[in-house]
Amino acid sequence: MQKIIPYGKQSITEDDINDVIETLKSDYLTQGPRIAEFEERFADYVQSDYAVAVSNGTAALHLCALALGVKEGDKVITTPITFAASANCVRYCGGEVVFADIDPDTYLLDIKAVRKLLESAPKGTYKGVIPVDFAGRAVDMEAFRELANEYDLWIIEDSCHAPGGFFNDSKGEKQYCGNGNFADLSIFSFHPVKHIASGEGGMITTNNKVLYEKLMQLRTHGIIKDNDLYVNSIELAGGENDYPGWYMEMQDLGFNYRITDFQAALGASQLKRADEGLKKRKEIARVYTEALKDKDYIKSCSGNINGHAYHLFILEVENRLGLYNFLGKNNIFAQIHYIPCHLMPYYQNLGWKEGDMPNAENYYKHCISLPVFPVLTEEEQLYVIQKINSFYGE
Repeated sequence: MQKIIPYGKQSITEDDINDVIETLKSDYLTQGPRIAEFEERFADYVQSDYAVAVSNGTAALHLCALALGVKEGDKVITTPITFAASANCVRYCGGEVVFADIDPDTYLLDIKAVRKLLESAPKGTYKGVIPVDFAGRAVDMEAFRELANEYDLWIIEDSCHAPGGFFNDSKGEKQYCGNGNFADLSIFSFHPVKHIASGEGGMITTNNKVLYEKLMQLRTHGIIKDNDLYVNSIELAGGENDYPGWYMEMQDLGFNYRITDFQAALGASQLKRADEGLKKRKEIARVYTEALKDKDYIKSCSGNINGHAYHLFILEVENRLGLYNFLGKNNIFAQIHYIPCHLMPYYQNLGWKEGDMPNAENYYKHCISLPVFPVLTEEEQLYVIQKINSFYGE
């Protein structure tokens, strides 16, 4: 029997295991040195100034919204083709999510649709925008930054799918996803199907020191431990000439969104071979593209695109349901990314409805994500291609 081939899968090596065991044997399981080490290495990897490790990608999004001051009634624009957390982080803070349609060629948030929304309302109506590097394809953040500056918007770049991904800016320079040159804040996920796996975990990157310090406070209950930043007097703190060693202050309503040291150890170990994994993903994408690009039953495919990080390799096909079920019967567990957020019952209850996002809805009717992960073998990939062709009678 053919073994099961999922759409995504983690790869754990002996080096990964040894790094985790070493951490488990150390003095720290959480709030220890491995977290700072992971943050520094990750910031270097994406070429940002600062990085803040947190418990998961959703926590990263929530903290970003909090740090940027999202509050009740604030309108924020994002894409309907994303995991729900990209939108939900705004709702956690009481803000209003406004969806803009996707570009049918890239599947990314359509900057023209965003501009149309901004032009249709008085300046200041919208507070921010959350573009998503969907499937690993980098958003042109330079263009979004120009638009954001024009309308005084902040930007959260959701790069969960795209560590190592990049686009070339107007000067021809390579701009890595999450490098902070255009977005105020960027976020990543270390869920097992992502490029870097730590079980659960997330990262926020930024070049803004003020936001960085705010995030560090918010991820640990809003507590600070810094003599220069305390509000209460030394006497009230229980000291005489200085603040006592035990003293701390909760100055804001934060959360326990910390990552553990052993998760950070696993993430840092995986980061060492991130480039190797990205290279393998690109090779898998090249093989799929060459094998499937001219088939008449393929409406569109992710293609072989410079700078794409290939968290997902997506086809738009005829008879998507039939293909999905056929692949499943042959132990190939493809996935669908994503059901449009605006059609989730929660968002429909807020007024969104079918027909609001025609490009996203048409994409959803045809999309299917094929297996793509570094330990996918050549034999397994050829089996996937063969079964797709077989379903369509080739």
